[in-house]
Amino acid sequence: MHKAIGSRKDFSRPDEDSLLAEYKACVEDLLGHEMVQKMDNHVQHCDTSRLQHSINVSYYSFLICYRMGWDYRSAARAGLLHDLFFYDWRTKKAIRSNHAAWHPRVAYDNAKKITELNKVETDAILKHMWPCTPVPPRYVESYVLTFVDKISAIFEVAEKKSAKVFKRRAVVQP
Repeated sequence: MHKAIGSRKDFSRPDEDSLLAEYKACVEDLLGHEMVQKMDNHVQHCDTSRLQHSINVSYYSFLICYRMGWDYRSAARAGLLHDLFFYDWRTKKAIRSNHAAWHPRVAYDNAKKITELNKVETDAILKHMWPCTPVPPRYVESYVLTFVDKISAIFEVAEKKSAKVFKRRAVVQP
């Protein structure tokens, strides 16, 4: 299993951390699903796969909601499914309209095919691109996922950009 970017937790050994074991219990059935695993073949941001991005969003949404006493299970599951689509969003011909507004519906339709979604998960998936989508999220967990999604994207892009800068500096320096 991948680990969340920035986390020191070893996702392959959840028994050593009860919180990590709780996270894994929330999403284990989804992580093993063929459609979810297929996201690993699609790039989301720079070199980050769509699956890795979704794990980042899922794990950090889980942590925030867990610590705050909110519905952490729904946040974790929605985070893993929020970008469950299989087209290259950088190619204009691949989408019907604005990707930011369109892909939450595609992800929701795909997620419904593999699991039953509750109202929090549905809201979080459909509205995670707010304010690009006109209707704001209804639940606090949806807001958490929305903001964690944006922050994760920033870190994923920054990780790639900073690696290039450090690589250039290493080559230039004697």
